[in-house]
Amino acid sequence: MANFRGNVPLSIITITILAFAALLYTERLGSLSSRAKFRFKPCARSNAVERLVDVNGFSYADDELFDFDPDQCSLNHGKWVFNRSIEPLYSDRTCRFLDRQVSCVKNGRPDSDYRYWEWQPDNCRLPKFDPRMVLRKLKGKRLMFVGDSLQRGQWQSFVCLVDSVIPKGKKSMKRGRLHSVFRAKEYDVTVEFYWAPFLVESNTDVRIKADPKQRIVKVDSVEKHAKHWLGVDILVFNTYVWWMSGLKTKILWGSFANGEEGYEEVETHISYTLGLKTWANWVDSNVNPSKTRVFFTTMSPSHHRPADWGNENGTKCFDERRPVLKKGHWGSGSDKRLMGVVGSVVARMKVPVTVINITQLSEYRIDAHTSVYTELGGKVLTGDQKDDPLHYADCIHWCLPGLPDTWNQIFYTNLML
Repeated sequence: MANFRGNVPLSIITITILAFAALLYTERLGSLSSRAKFRFKPCARSNAVERLVDVNGFSYADDELFDFDPDQCSLNHGKWVFNRSIEPLYSDRTCRFLDRQVSCVKNGRPDSDYRYWEWQPDNCRLPKFDPRMVLRKLKGKRLMFVGDSLQRGQWQSFVCLVDSVIPKGKKSMKRGRLHSVFRAKEYDVTVEFYWAPFLVESNTDVRIKADPKQRIVKVDSVEKHAKHWLGVDILVFNTYVWWMSGLKTKILWGSFANGEEGYEEVETHISYTLGLKTWANWVDSNVNPSKTRVFFTTMSPSHHRPADWGNENGTKCFDERRPVLKKGHWGSGSDKRLMGVVGSVVARMKVPVTVINITQLSEYRIDAHTSVYTELGGKVLTGDQKDDPLHYADCIHWCLPGLPDTWNQIFYTNLML
């Protein structure tokens, strides 16, 4: 992995990656789609005919769909179908490992339809998450989710999905500030989360700086975090939302031990590229692909501008009750340029990385955020705060159970290959 020393002028940085940056402007999302295809044996047809109802009230039978064929069907393209017969494997009352931040029902959310939307790929079926099967697959292994609070949500979703079949007394949870570990004792499996919002080192990793303008990212350093990833059998990475604090990012070359002076402000897509290439170099240098599998979850979109989905009089994602129905919808909460960075960096890595492409299917889900049914500063929003969604609605994080369960359904499909 390249080591950068000293204070490198911005002009040199720009020249160094000029050709690569130009590629990012024209990068297509197709590079992600090709890597996000699934090699999964076709699902056996069920003898039972399950009735599904789409958003227009049209009813059809599940067995009218083709079994999943990885050569003819991509899980990235499809629609959300309302299915009242879905029975979530857990709730925020039955799974004690959920943070209050994502426990929307506990926090007073009165509607429940957001839990009954099922992702339906075009012309095929997405295999259902089988907690016992995945625990057998993971027997004796360590699975670690690495990233920010959105990745922590995916981790908690996965924990609750498998927790539903593990008897009391045969599981444990150890929560830490940076590293948390859930253990399924009978299977000798750990499902872990490691907090690294930028993946690379920053001055806001431990003591969070609420003001994004005070955050500085050390784009050439990942070892402080990465030493905790060694020996893990399955790594699932994510980083996006923390980079989206402005058009530019403050980056530092060298060591924080010498203070935080000497940073430079660089366009975010460039700093994101530098940080992700540092991560990729570490993976290529330290991961043995015969022993460790590596995954990367793409960006989770935010929904702050209701005009994006035609609700001119709306207030962020507040009180949205159904997904966007327009096929191929993209809003302002997803930066395609950064998504192109992921595709470009991953395509050049020696170690195979499976991309879990969840971005557009999540773009539709304006209804699934925690909104005002969340907490702030460790306390559930008060009545007055809930009445002020313009300032308090959280349109970044997602209710659980909810959308991240679908992310894990896609991850599960990849994992079982």
